[in-house]
Amino acid sequence: MARPQKGPDGDAQILKYNNENIGIDGYNFDFETSNGISRQEEGKLDNPQAEDANMKIVGGFSYPLPDGKTLKLTFTADENGYRPQFTIS
Repeated sequence: MARPQKGPDGDAQILKYNNENIGIDGYNFDFETSNGISRQEEGKLDNPQAEDANMKIVGGFSYPLPDGKTLKLTFTADENGYRPQFTIS
């Protein structure tokens, strides 16, 4: 097993964590850490009673870059594929 890393990322604390509505029709979760990393995702069946129901997932994450800027990525994944978008600010 790998040992935890020391430094700002190795000492990061979980500030927020949610994991709700886990089930066959969908799910959602999110978390945030003390070193500026956050992640969220939600998945839902578009029509749970249909034989050809599709899962639609939307989510994203953000984290600080070494130069002080923040990378943010959002995405949608569904019957049309995975479509990410990102910004650095």
